[in-house]
Amino acid sequence: MTGFYMKDLTQKHLSTPLQILIWFCIFCSPLLFKNYNESINWHRYFVGSIVPLIACAIFYINYLWLIPQYLIKGNKKTFILTNISIILIMAVMQHFMMTVLFRPEPRHHPHNILMPRPPLPTWVFVIRNIFILCCTVLISMTVKMSLSWQQSEEARKKAEMERSAAELKNLRNQINPHFLLNTLNNIYALIAFDTTRAQQAVQELGGLLRYVLYDNQQRMVSLRKEMEFLKTYIELMRIRLQQNVRIETHINIPQHTDPQVAPLIFISLVENAFKHGVSPSRPSFILLSLQVDDNGSIHFKVCNSNFPKNQNDKAGSGIGLQQVKRRLELDYPGRYQWDREIDEKNNTYTSTIHLYPNKKTES
Repeated sequence: MTGFYMKDLTQKHLSTPLQILIWFCIFCSPLLFKNYNESINWHRYFVGSIVPLIACAIFYINYLWLIPQYLIKGNKKTFILTNISIILIMAVMQHFMMTVLFRPEPRHHPHNILMPRPPLPTWVFVIRNIFILCCTVLISMTVKMSLSWQQSEEARKKAEMERSAAELKNLRNQINPHFLLNTLNNIYALIAFDTTRAQQAVQELGGLLRYVLYDNQQRMVSLRKEMEFLKTYIELMRIRLQQNVRIETHINIPQHTDPQVAPLIFISLVENAFKHGVSPSRPSFILLSLQVDDNGSIHFKVCNSNFPKNQNDKAGSGIGLQQVKRRLELDYPGRYQWDREIDEKNNTYTSTIHLYPNKKTES
């Protein structure tokens, strides 16, 4: 958002000096046609300046008034009729000023023995003036409409960024509260036979909630902190698990690095593993691994046994995982890969997220 503001500010600051420079060059152009050893004839200069002066007036009448007031608002008929009237008046006025008010002094050439050519009819000069002014209107339209289109496009992109930011914030605030309800139930059951462990679980739950409420508001958090959050969550979920469930975590983050990651980007995958990967009666497993490469790439993998409750209840489906995909698109556009697969026997589900924070993408 700041980038759009700075870009718009820069354009506003550059537009006026650029126009001043262009018109300065145009008004100085009559001076280019004097002889090298000839002094400046200000009378002839004013005569030569009438054309750019009238063109400048036509340009800004359209640029500042007619185009934004009529053309952009769709009132093309008024725009065309007003321009025709102004151009005709200006064309006649221009010819009158050049031939009557500022009639140049005749230049005598004693060595020229040819008879002077008869002057062209007045209507030829009027037509020429009309053509020049029509071209000026077209140039003004091109400049103004291009700037208007550019401003509209930037406003659209800014609105899209604001909408994406609001959507991302909403997705972060929709983290599935199942773990809270499940953990509270587990702690309630734990109080009956292990008060000390129940008290510890309450403290761990408080840490989880603190992370969800506060750290979740940041754009990026430390990957180590995110992994501590997942470890605490897994320990709380262990309370209700049977002995037939095997849980393993393998985390490999180089000591000299402190990678950053979008907060709570992996929690839905872990929730999905506990929901679909644990059976109360059959052997189950949940395997989590995290690998950070030297180039900063992050690879998070969850592999779990698959126990769908019905035909439509599959490990790779659900609103939570749809939100993960949308968050990946918003937080890592063009810089992620998400692989999901179920083995041939439908017994194992594997989900792997590859993040490439340092990958350059086309803007």
